[in-house]
Amino acid sequence: MEVIYDLFFIFIAGTPFWKLVLKQFDDLLVKILIAAALVSFILALANGETGLSASLEPSVILMILAANAAVGVITETNAEKALEELRAYQADIATVLRNGCFSILPATDLVPGDIVEVSVGCKIPADMRMIEMLSDQLRVDQAILTDTLKQLPQINLFALEFKFLLLEQTCGGGVLKVWREDWWEEKKEAWWRMMGGRVGESFSVEKELDATNVTNAVYQDKTNILFSGTVVVAGRARAIVVGVGSNTAMGSIRDSMLIAEDDATPLKKKLDEFGSFLAKVIAGICVLVWIVNIGHFRDPIHGGFLRGAIHYFKIAVALAVAAIPEGLPAVVTTCLALGTKRMARLNAIVRSLPSVETLGCTTVICSDKTGTLTTNMMSVSKICVLHSVDRGPVTAEYHVSGTTYAPEGSLFDNSGVQLEIPAQFHCLLHIAMCSALCNESVVQYNPEKRTYEKIGESTEVALRVLTEKIGLPGFDSMPSALNLLSKHERASYCNRYWESQFKKVSLLEFSRDRKMMSVLCSRKQIDIMFSKGAPESILSRCTSILCNDGSTVPLTSNIRAEIESKFNSFAGKETLRCLALALKRLPLGQQVLSFNDEKDLTFIGLVGMLDPPRDEVRNAIISCMTAGIRVVVVTGDNKTTAESLCRRIGAFDHLDDFTGFSYTASEFEELQALQKTVALQRMTIFTRVEPSHKRMLVEALQHQNEVVAMTGDGVNDAPALKKADIGIAMGSGTAVAKSASDMVLADDNFATIVAAVAEGRAIYNNTKQFIRYMISSNIGEVVCIFLAALLGIPDTLVPVQLLWVNLVTDGLPATAIGFNKQDSDVMKAKPRKVNEAVVSGWLFFRYLVIGVYVGLATIAGFVWWFLYSDNGPKLPYTELINFDSCSRRETDYPCTVFSDRHPSTVSMTVLVVVEMFNALNNLSENQSLLVIPPWSNLWLLGSIVLTMLLHVLILYVQPLSAIFSVTPLNWAEWTVVLYLSFPVIIIDEILKFLSRNAIRNDHPDRPPSLSSAICSCEICSPLSPDIGQCFISLQALGLISDSGEWIYFRKEKFATNDERKSYSLHDYVNEY
Repeated sequence: MEVIYDLFFIFIAGTPFWKLVLKQFDDLLVKILIAAALVSFILALANGETGLSASLEPSVILMILAANAAVGVITETNAEKALEELRAYQADIATVLRNGCFSILPATDLVPGDIVEVSVGCKIPADMRMIEMLSDQLRVDQAILTDTLKQLPQINLFALEFKFLLLEQTCGGGVLKVWREDWWEEKKEAWWRMMGGRVGESFSVEKELDATNVTNAVYQDKTNILFSGTVVVAGRARAIVVGVGSNTAMGSIRDSMLIAEDDATPLKKKLDEFGSFLAKVIAGICVLVWIVNIGHFRDPIHGGFLRGAIHYFKIAVALAVAAIPEGLPAVVTTCLALGTKRMARLNAIVRSLPSVETLGCTTVICSDKTGTLTTNMMSVSKICVLHSVDRGPVTAEYHVSGTTYAPEGSLFDNSGVQLEIPAQFHCLLHIAMCSALCNESVVQYNPEKRTYEKIGESTEVALRVLTEKIGLPGFDSMPSALNLLSKHERASYCNRYWESQFKKVSLLEFSRDRKMMSVLCSRKQIDIMFSKGAPESILSRCTSILCNDGSTVPLTSNIRAEIESKFNSFAGKETLRCLALALKRLPLGQQVLSFNDEKDLTFIGLVGMLDPPRDEVRNAIISCMTAGIRVVVVTGDNKTTAESLCRRIGAFDHLDDFTGFSYTASEFEELQALQKTVALQRMTIFTRVEPSHKRMLVEALQHQNEVVAMTGDGVNDAPALKKADIGIAMGSGTAVAKSASDMVLADDNFATIVAAVAEGRAIYNNTKQFIRYMISSNIGEVVCIFLAALLGIPDTLVPVQLLWVNLVTDGLPATAIGFNKQDSDVMKAKPRKVNEAVVSGWLFFRYLVIGVYVGLATIAGFVWWFLYSDNGPKLPYTELINFDSCSRRETDYPCTVFSDRHPSTVSMTVLVVVEMFNALNNLSENQSLLVIPPWSNLWLLGSIVLTMLLHVLILYVQPLSAIFSVTPLNWAEWTVVLYLSFPVIIIDEILKFLSRNAIRNDHPDRPPSLSSAICSCEICSPLSPDIGQCFISLQALGLISDSGEWIYFRKEKFATNDERKSYSLHDYVNEY
């Protein structure tokens, strides 16, 4: 399948229908069978046979092959459609001005004339002309579009690094492909110098509002145009759409762009290898079947040696066609694609099929805190301002009600009394001004969903909502007057008021080093700079403070200490995210802000925001622990806040103390190598983290053979997402992060990650069940034919019957197994190894046991009719195995009895019914049918019913019964069919029982982990230098490898935490 990228559209160049049809016949065995059918037809004509007798068998063979081809075409078409629908989930989005407000819409809905807002990390959705700059500058990485790189000072080195990790770039007439990230780390500076650049330069281009005056301008000259497909690396702006679709710069060079082929997934490659091996084995068996029957070539029933040879040749080839699962890869692709569609409905959008397989192997999930473990619906819950300094610094604390984006809530003082008009207090009034003006977010009401929605950062949205709750000064009826507005007007009425009163002149955007942002506003011949940011950053720049009575006083050490005490209380005990607000009068007429202006500020107040944990997170984390998956909370917040949130979640109650389990990035970097090894095995919380630390954490965990899932949403998170085994981007994150990820969380919810892991495991299990059903059933067919040849009994099945069984049993039921529900214990099993074989030794043994029984039951049905059936001849067994000599000796029964259709009909029916029971066995690999009943998969039940109806149709309807050489069965014969078929369920239940209780557990449980042993050591602690000695001692005893993995396993459980603590390292070493 070819994928052509054109602008924001993704065209799926599906395989033409006629190619799909021909592909089904492009198989050596099918071609051989068609040739055998034609030879049989020619011989029949040569012998004088005409009409139906000559063409019956060849026609039926061709019809069944055509039906098989139809099933194959439908399967592959469904697979392509499923993949196409998956890609549709990845459509780009755009923030567009519609109906007077900005909304987030699919990029495909854009039309020329639309006004679009772009910011850092956004992928440009169409060709657009700049109309408004919302920041000091806007820089765009458009290297994907141009073949030369514009050299500019003030380079963003990250743009250089990241682009070459993700894309194949055309630079200076040559193409550079970076295959290994570590190689690029070593070579990037040398390459950049070779290209004539200087280290520190960027590929990004600065955009401006003014049109270019260059004649015959090329892309690089059009600095006022944003080109589709390029990425914003700095700044924020608005632009008007001038071109979409093929009418864009990217669309015009569509034909020269990279055409990507879908790579086979690792699972599909493994199945191809296994299928090739199985094909060789079965082909060998089929050749052996033909050779074993050489003695029957001259049987009178065949009418000559050549006819007999062709007859058994057709049986061998038909057996090979039926037994070799040629459609396995296509059905597996369908199974994976349908599974990922189910995951998309769970809000986990999978961007590549291989990641579905990797999900089931995940051992560590590194999750962001904000928005993933929490609701990310920030709301201001506490405000702290200075009330007065008459009798020492006295702070006033206010509680704010309401926890959503709705402008509904009130302010209460320390005694719980509601403030009727909050805006009459000077500090609260200025907090409202600063919150409205030093803000780039939008809150709006969605009448369709009947909810208030945000565009922008959650912290800024929380300040918008706070402004609405504080209200406006001026008259007593303000609160009730606001409530009379429509919800659309009320969403941002007060914010719009302040924005209309002040004109924004200049903006200093937030940066990680300053940890603050500022905006210069002008009103009535007064220029004021409003600032907001981290409390420690704002406080360090303040020299005065605003009081609630309207006065401004110097910020003394006592006042500073009181504010810092409140900040520590908010951030620590109450786990609030805190921001400080400040202002400064600037000289009249100033037009541009500089970093030097951000000093000598006047402190306004402190706001604490609550981001409550999601209700479902606790159970999700516990589910991970049960599944052997460790969760590491990764956040930029301070250590105390993160630990408090984890305690509030309640999933970490088993940890009495986070010491040794919680590290800041700086603490971790200061550890020695061996201490880092231990810390990585125990780490639960990783705080004060920057994007570079995320990548470092991923690499360190991967060196310990962990399979890591990492979440991220920003541009700078992209390298970590790319490096992780499963990169998980937030649906609210940047386009760059999504492009680097394997999966996107539409709802940013941690529980969705866990659900995706469970679904990934279920998909893999269903794939294995499908394989088990196909192979065990096909082994049964091989055993049946081969055993009949060895025993010397008549043919149990003719070629058309074999092909029919293949059509009805390998079609509907096999596909329906892909709809199995998750096992109840899917998240109780430990993660499987990445290199684990799809078909293990024990599993293949189970295939053989079931397959052998299927073959024996089929043979038994055939033999039963001859020996015991009331409608049969009741022959001695010796007569049956000497049937070929019947015409040459005296018998008390007619030799035509061996041409009777009843025995092969019973045999064929047993084969069909036993495979239907076997399909029920495959509802779960190890769970009993008593636990997962048949009705848990109604698709499977429906396919079984339909299959049996089709089989009954050919038994009881003429001329179908003649075509397939079958005859109606009576009740006694059906009873025997059921008796012979049902035991396959009992046999598989026994095998499942063994898997659950003995053989699946190749070794007992692990002993206490290395970290537990060291934690319980009586002579050292996790952070002491003695930890290295403990590690070395355990290595010397051969208990652990150099990487810290346990070599020797033994079951050891502790009843209580105290019992674990009393278990010393000395006891541990002595025991193991």
